[in-house]
Amino acid sequence: MDRIDRASRLIAAPPATVYDALLDRAALEAWLPPEGMSGRIERWDPRPGGGFRMVLTYLDPVDNPGKSSDATDVVDVGFAELLRPERVVQRAVFEAGDPAFAGTMTMTWTLTAAGDETEVTVSATGVPSGIDQAVHEAGIASSLANLASYVGKRPD
Repeated sequence: MDRIDRASRLIAAPPATVYDALLDRAALEAWLPPEGMSGRIERWDPRPGGGFRMVLTYLDPVDNPGKSSDATDVVDVGFAELLRPERVVQRAVFEAGDPAFAGTMTMTWTLTAAGDETEVTVSATGVPSGIDQAVHEAGIASSLANLASYVGKRPD
């Protein structure tokens, strides 16, 4: 069976608001880096066929070595599909010398209306073998918590 890394969260905002936060450069820099990281977008082209390049920096690189350098993960992300306000499909490629991090990972962000809120589910396929599934899912969950704080508050 093919590996699928997944996390979801109910967010106190309508799907259009959440969708907009997925396609806003400043918003992504604020909420996408999981706990223990900061992020900077170097290239930005928010359209189908476009994408972005993000440098994620570990705040404590001693305990968390990066994929691209001792302290960073550099990822080139392409927008494969943009369906407002329902879905964003990204194709991510890490800049890494280690073949365990090679390949194209597909991240699908699905937004489902739930009353006045949005159920956000992230599914990742084609995840490089060097990325531990439990760590990856925890990172996705952390990013979703950041997104929830960014667009609206909801108690856990």
